[in-house]
Amino acid sequence: MSATHPHYLDSASRWFGRRFADLDHSTRRALSHAAERRAIATAPATQQDVASFGERMADRVARFGGSWAFIGLFALFLAGWSLLNTQLPRALAFDPYPYIFLNLILSMLAALQAPIIMMSQNRQAAKDRQMAIYDYEVNVKAEVEIMALHDKLDALRSEHLLVLLQQQQAQIELLTRLVAAQPPAPAAD
Repeated sequence: MSATHPHYLDSASRWFGRRFADLDHSTRRALSHAAERRAIATAPATQQDVASFGERMADRVARFGGSWAFIGLFALFLAGWSLLNTQLPRALAFDPYPYIFLNLILSMLAALQAPIIMMSQNRQAAKDRQMAIYDYEVNVKAEVEIMALHDKLDALRSEHLLVLLQQQQAQIELLTRLVAAQPPAPAAD
């Protein structure tokens, strides 16, 4: 909490309809940062990504497995497998039609690739949640700053009106004294 701008925290009930202590963690954090005139922490996407070897490998496999390069290479592999096992004499073909060994390889590949891709998606979902929290905090802080500016403008306007009213009152008093000091006008005959 900042001693220089405690009105931010005091104004929480007016701005958010709840006391500061009753706000959720992200809103309290954004409000505290605004009160202390500090920027919200760096975006999660720019922070050092601390991932285990397995997580990094899952990301790489998912990135490659979801690319056109993978599709192209896999299509070439399947076409080559089919062509080789179809063109060779049946006695020399290592996996003749209906390609039972190929089906086994594809099933094992799918059984391994699916959980690896899901691990990568879970990591991406966690990153997305962190970015959403960060975005929310930045938005709340911007909102708080705008509301604080409105409060400051309202205070300045009230102060300015008070000064104008005091000046007007002083002018009225001066005019009243001037009128009282004037000798009475001669009566017309």
